[in-house]
Amino acid sequence: MTLFKKPTSVKGTLLILLLPAGIVMMTIAWLIHGQLLEKMSREFVESRLQEEVEFLAHHIRQADGKIDMLETGDYFEKVFHHAFALQSPEQTVISPEPWRPLLSPLLKAEKEGFIWVNNAQLEDAPSDLLVYRKSFFINEIPISVIVAEDMRALQSSQANLHTWTAVVSLLLIFLLVAVTWVGINLSMRPVASLKASLKGLQSGEISRITTQTPEEFKPLVQQLNQLLDSLDQRLERSREALANLSHSVKTPIAALRQILEDTSRPINNDLRLEMASRLADLDKQLEAEMRRSRFAGPQIGKSANPVKQARELLWMLGRLYQDKTFELSTELTENSRWPIEEHDLNEILGNILDNAGKWSAGCVELTLQQSKSMAQIIITDDGAGVADAEVMHLGQRGWRLDEQIPGHGLGLAIVCDIVAQYNGHVSFLTGSTGGLKVLIEIPV
Repeated sequence: MTLFKKPTSVKGTLLILLLPAGIVMMTIAWLIHGQLLEKMSREFVESRLQEEVEFLAHHIRQADGKIDMLETGDYFEKVFHHAFALQSPEQTVISPEPWRPLLSPLLKAEKEGFIWVNNAQLEDAPSDLLVYRKSFFINEIPISVIVAEDMRALQSSQANLHTWTAVVSLLLIFLLVAVTWVGINLSMRPVASLKASLKGLQSGEISRITTQTPEEFKPLVQQLNQLLDSLDQRLERSREALANLSHSVKTPIAALRQILEDTSRPINNDLRLEMASRLADLDKQLEAEMRRSRFAGPQIGKSANPVKQARELLWMLGRLYQDKTFELSTELTENSRWPIEEHDLNEILGNILDNAGKWSAGCVELTLQQSKSMAQIIITDDGAGVADAEVMHLGQRGWRLDEQIPGHGLGLAIVCDIVAQYNGHVSFLTGSTGGLKVLIEIPV
């Protein structure tokens, strides 16, 4: 059984965390205030008592130790508001008189300095005293001086001040509660605005979230807008794939219908081969469009291991094109990862490497490298290359360099579409050996 239920709201969490913390801090501050107040009061009283004893000792020295020559009575008591006692071999003066039972034994004591008297049970005399005693000689005459402070009155004043401090602390706690509640409500206003934007997005009133939000919510809004962009792009790709598929299969289907509807011509082997060819074209078009529909594009939390996937593809293509060599050059580690969906990276590498394998004379080199903000894929072959006039057509859907080489003219187009999804760029250049060099750059 849990003692505390986990809060289900931000407001509840903040209140549960901030209010007890504020109360604890106020309590600690109040306790520290009490300790400091007591220490400061005691140090102040001790300093005053020492100064008054020195003052009395100075006057006694001026009177050559004759206490009876001093103006006593209640003079010092009125000036300093402290009780005092003076003693010489000939005379003892104590003021006020009711304190005599308390101060007389202290005059005879041998202890010097500060003396505490606690819980004294005498009528018209305080129960708690702080006494400072000093003894000295004047012309070989022993003199004892005592000044005393009624600590009961001082402690009462301290208690009143400490009580008022507690009252003020409670008021500050209530003020803290109010300020915290107002601050939380003001801080949560952007959440309400964001909620309204999401409702408008759901109802179709807006297409993107444009609400001004604090810095803490901006990454959330950006990720939501990126998700909406990704969904729109997927929808657009699906529509484009359906349109392409419809356009691609229309001609083969019309040709098949024409053959089947022509009753004047028997279906011989030539017609069977032609029909099989048309159906094969349909199958290839369907396969190509299905590959295009599987593009994922940038996905949060998705990443690929370029080195591992490159090694697997090079091994497979090496078995497919056994008369050619495929080499990998990279400084990336085996654990390096790029923020690209694995299937998308396989499509990019597979299509480019497959084309390079078809057109190369004997060697294909794949280079993987990464700068601070850019991932680079470089594929070069030692084939005949591509004429400058034809380079501009590379990547166009359905365009083929040589109709005698098997293919559909969709591989490079698929690569360009995938790279565009990642805000990247594809360049077709001439390699150092005269073959084609494909440079793909994707921000990471």
